[in-house]
Amino acid sequence: MSLDVPTALLERAERGEVSDAEFVECVRNSLPYAYEVVSRVAADLRSGTAEYADNTIPPPDETARGQLLRAMASDAIRGGLERHFGIKLAFQNCHRVAAFPLASVGGDTYSTFISTRAQLLNQSPELRNC
Repeated sequence: MSLDVPTALLERAERGEVSDAEFVECVRNSLPYAYEVVSRVAADLRSGTAEYADNTIPPPDETARGQLLRAMASDAIRGGLERHFGIKLAFQNCHRVAAFPLASVGGDTYSTFISTRAQLLNQSPELRNC
């Protein structure tokens, strides 16, 4: 299960739409490691001058790795986090999450990061089963 959804939030969802803020709070509580990684790369992007900010630190354990994979694999979770932080996320492997300014989508740096070439060059034997 990806998210631990409080009963009250589930009931609101059954009656209609829930706000992004409610959804992101559920993600933050359910997937704290994933939320922290995205929050950190978003903050690094805002505070720096680089074209993007990325996480290159492997998760501390399988639970954390699973949280990050679930967050990045879900269009709803990933999209909610992107809207919340005002960024575009890119994901290369079990831990390499990058935050890009929305304006960079389609630009050279973003396109290079998400390219098949970059994916191949980012591989290593120790990441094979990550």
